[in-house]
Amino acid sequence: MNEQTLITTAKALTAGYKGLLAMDESNSTCNKRFEAIGIPQTVEYRRAYRELIITTPDLGKYVSGVILYDETIRQQKKDGTTFIKVILDAGIIPGIKVDIGAKQLAGHPGEKVTEGLDGLRDRLKAYALMGACFAKWRGVISTDDTLPTHGCIAANAQALARYAALCQEAGLVPVIEPEVLMDGDHSIHQCFDVTEECLRAVFAALYLQNVMLEGIILKPNMVLPGLSCEVQESIDEIADATIKCLLRNVPAAVPGIAFLSGGQPAELATARLNAMNVRFKSGMPWDIAFSFARAIQQPALEIWKGYEANVLAAQQALYHRVTCNAAARRGEYNMDVENAGQSGT
Repeated sequence: MNEQTLITTAKALTAGYKGLLAMDESNSTCNKRFEAIGIPQTVEYRRAYRELIITTPDLGKYVSGVILYDETIRQQKKDGTTFIKVILDAGIIPGIKVDIGAKQLAGHPGEKVTEGLDGLRDRLKAYALMGACFAKWRGVISTDDTLPTHGCIAANAQALARYAALCQEAGLVPVIEPEVLMDGDHSIHQCFDVTEECLRAVFAALYLQNVMLEGIILKPNMVLPGLSCEVQESIDEIADATIKCLLRNVPAAVPGIAFLSGGQPAELATARLNAMNVRFKSGMPWDIAFSFARAIQQPALEIWKGYEANVLAAQQALYHRVTCNAAARRGEYNMDVENAGQSGT
């Protein structure tokens, strides 16, 4: 493990006003999104869509890193250029999702634990040789009147910590993603309490596994009410609750926090990120960035629809979303910024 390389890479992932673009959907998830829009669910259409994303002009201006999937990291442009080369030539750091998904946790009905530790050391070595510089592992936590259990939180925290230690051993920066899901009718106060317990468990596990905090990125959920909760707090209230929770539970040694979007509408995710930077940027010990998937990709996907003639317009929509999120990192996002891109100006 080269500590300085890990620290440098971690800092670069959230430096300036850039953020991460998550394009690490599994084949089944990607196919579901294609099916909903009427796009054929084939290897070639998945490859073409991913080429559309990574060849977006000037993408590296606002995107520091992209998170790939096992199929994606092995793919090439239509002209034979590897995706890794395209990404590196754009000045973007390539990363890779390495978990194999959340499975039912034995003894805990309704809860899941993420799997993929078996053979991970060898897979990380292989991905590093392909050019990956960081990795991602997602743990999922459900919330209702009885969930989550302490056992579920502990199991996912331990898995995240063991994954992180293996990443650093292989020279890859671990992106650590403990996600409290938005599904349900839980209040923002319940989300705060669950997020706090998860973060405390994760960092306790990281300490036990000797993970160097200066060489990680945290990818948490924002503190939000459940999607079906009757009370939906304002953008500023969500920003306040989220930063309060992070300040209580995330050590200052962590260089950056890159929020997941978790199914939030694109504009709302951007507005909430903006509020955090407007209200708290000068008082935070870590950089606050984005690591969005659908909140960046979805508008482009809906424009593309699988047609070559729509590629340019789809790329413009994708670039607009990363431009808006970069503005949110500066605390300068507003409806003028939003509407400027939509009007093509």
